[in-house]
Amino acid sequence: MPKKRVILELGSGNDLHGSNYTKAALRAVQDALHHSSLAFLRSLKLDKKVDVEVTIGVQRPEQVDLDEVKKSLPVGNVTVTAVKGGLDVADSENNDPAVIASAAIAVRIELA
Repeated sequence: MPKKRVILELGSGNDLHGSNYTKAALRAVQDALHHSSLAFLRSLKLDKKVDVEVTIGVQRPEQVDLDEVKKSLPVGNVTVTAVKGGLDVADSENNDPAVIASAAIAVRIELA
């Protein structure tokens, strides 16, 4: 039986100096995670059986360290994908753009 999406959390994060897309992505993931407490996963002993799908949107997806983002998730079988999205805010005076990342975290479980 295919797993059903039971949770979708969204977050945003940034790196204001340094143009580090991984740092912005990690902050976006943490923002999304802090929006919810998924106590039922542990209470029902589902924490090892869930699929966690993370999508990161940034202007330069190839610069996101997907393994670092994956390590930041506390439970589940995690997959991480980076796609074109987010926002780079130019700072032409200092050549130091701010990087803004968006994160979507979907949790899927098998429902009987």
